[in-house]
Amino acid sequence: MSAPERIPPRSMTPEASGEAALPATELLAHGELTVRGRIREASNAALLCTVALDGQEAPCVYKPVAGERPLWDFPDGTLAAREVAAYEVSEATGWGLVPPTVLRDGPYGEGMVQLWIEASPEAELLALVDAEEPGEGWKAIGFAEVGEGRTALLVHADDDRLRRLAVLDAVINNADRKGGHLLPTRDGRLYGIDHGVTFHTDDKLRTLLWGWAGEPLPAEALEMLKRLQDDLGDSGPLTRRLAPLITPAELDATRARVAALLTGGVHPEPSGTWPAIPWPPV
Repeated sequence: MSAPERIPPRSMTPEASGEAALPATELLAHGELTVRGRIREASNAALLCTVALDGQEAPCVYKPVAGERPLWDFPDGTLAAREVAAYEVSEATGWGLVPPTVLRDGPYGEGMVQLWIEASPEAELLALVDAEEPGEGWKAIGFAEVGEGRTALLVHADDDRLRRLAVLDAVINNADRKGGHLLPTRDGRLYGIDHGVTFHTDDKLRTLLWGWAGEPLPAEALEMLKRLQDDLGDSGPLTRRLAPLITPAELDATRARVAALLTGGVHPEPSGTWPAIPWPPV
């Protein structure tokens, strides 16, 4: 099977396509969805598909609600909507850190459909180093066992793109930011995927991106959080988009996290009441 023609995450440009561009969300929401295979390493049912509309086609991932495994701490059948909610918050930040994502009907019922992002294998965002401290350009996560009783320091890149993602994760309360959920692309962008366990009312932040914990938030993050706070007002545009996707209590908790980040002015630190790093970490 030949690879389908890719479109960038937001839309094709008329210059590149030779015709009027379709927004990626329109293609995902209204295009014909064809299942091509299953992504076997996913913990829930995740299907590799193509979506086609008006002569444009793109690869995507379809996660039907029917394929979600029950979790003890999240209501059944809600993970797909949470993935869409994470995309909506990402778009509201202006940083575009989550690939275009929609909730729609598909071959196996309602589910999340997200544009497929091809990661660049050359990009290095995580590393294990035989040292007590991270080198220049890296941030420490913690020590990890590497076999035969040895440990190594797990580090992540001191990268502005990762830092933005760390702020987004704090806002959406991401309980599962693993290394495999980081998708750097050849054009220099970075995307985060797999946001099904987000927006819980309890503090469940689990991530590999602890390198900035306790450090002051950068000015761009504070400016973004102020905009987000406005958008999350009672009749704000983000509130209207999130209301069908998460519960009123979860929406209030999101507002509270934004307010706490603005008041504290620093990256959050592990709470000590919940495992700080997901397992497996990658």
